[in-house]
Amino acid sequence: MTDRSPLMFGRLDRAGIVLSGLCAVHCLMTIVLVSVLGVGSQFLLAPAVHEYGLGAAALIAAVSVGWNAASYRRRAPLVTGLAGLGCMSAALLGPHGLSEAVLTLAGVALVALSHVLSLRAAR
Repeated sequence: MTDRSPLMFGRLDRAGIVLSGLCAVHCLMTIVLVSVLGVGSQFLLAPAVHEYGLGAAALIAAVSVGWNAASYRRRAPLVTGLAGLGCMSAALLGPHGLSEAVLTLAGVALVALSHVLSLRAAR
C-alpha cells in the first residue's frame, strides 16, 4: 500500500457516505412527490435509477470497505456493508411500496455505517 492509498480509500468511503445519503433523499423525496403530488413517477420509480445506484454503491463499497477490511483485518465494516447491499438488493426484487422503502433506507443506512466503520478502522 502506498502513502496515497489511505487517502484514496478515505475519499472513497466519504463518497460512499454521500452516495448513501443521496439514495436516502431520493427514496424519501420519491415517496413524497409521487404520493402527495403525483409527479415524477416515470423517472423517480424507474428500475434503471435503482439498479445503477445499487451498482455504484456496490462498486464503491467493494473497493473501499473491502480493501480496508483486508488491510486492517476488521470484519465489521465488511459484514455491515454486505448486509446493507443485501437489503438494497432485496428492495429491487419486490414491488414499489412501503416494504421497498424500508428495505432501501435500512440498506443505505447500513452501507453508510460500513463506510464510517471503515474510516475509523483506517485511523
